[in-house]
Amino acid sequence: MSVESLHASATELLETWCPGTDPERSLREAMLAFLGSAPRGCLREHAPGHITASAVVFSHDGREVLLTLHPRVGRWIQLGGHCEERDETVAGAALREATEESGIAHLRLEPGLYGAQAHPITCSLGVPTRHLDLLFRITAPAGAIPVRSHESTDLRWWPVNALPADADVLLR
Repeated sequence: MSVESLHASATELLETWCPGTDPERSLREAMLAFLGSAPRGCLREHAPGHITASAVVFSHDGREVLLTLHPRVGRWIQLGGHCEERDETVAGAALREATEESGIAHLRLEPGLYGAQAHPITCSLGVPTRHLDLLFRITAPAGAIPVRSHESTDLRWWPVNALPADADVLLR
C-alpha cells in the first residue's frame, strides 16, 4: 500500500479503459497527462486537483442506483471520495468508500473502469480544486438496506429511469 501503487493503479485503469465518446477519450488523455506530471496526484493533499474514487452502486438486479445527497455539493451524486495512503488501488478505495458511506456489507466490485468525470469543487482542503473521478460499478447484494453515514444528508435507492432532477451521476 503506497502512493506509488495508487498512482500505478489509476494509470493502468485509464490506459486500459476504452471510452465510447470523444469527450470521454479527451478526458482520459487529460487524466493520463495529469498523472504523468503529478506523482502524488491520487491524494487530496495535491491541491491543484486529485484523483478520487467513485462508486456507482446498483441494486442486485440493476434497477436502482444508490445516491447520496452530498452536504457540500447539495445534489444527489454517486458514493465515493478521496483515496487514502492506506489504499492499495483506486478500485479498492472506491469499494472502501462505498461500504463506509452505504453501510452495506458484501458489495461486489465489477472489474475495470466504469467511467470518468471531472468536477471543480472546494473539498475538505477548503480551497478550490478539481476532483478527477474514476468511477467503478458496484453491485449490492439482494435485500441490501443502506445506512446513512455522517458524510451524507440523505441516502436512498432511486430507480435508474427516475433519478432526481438535480442528480449528477453517470449511468450507462
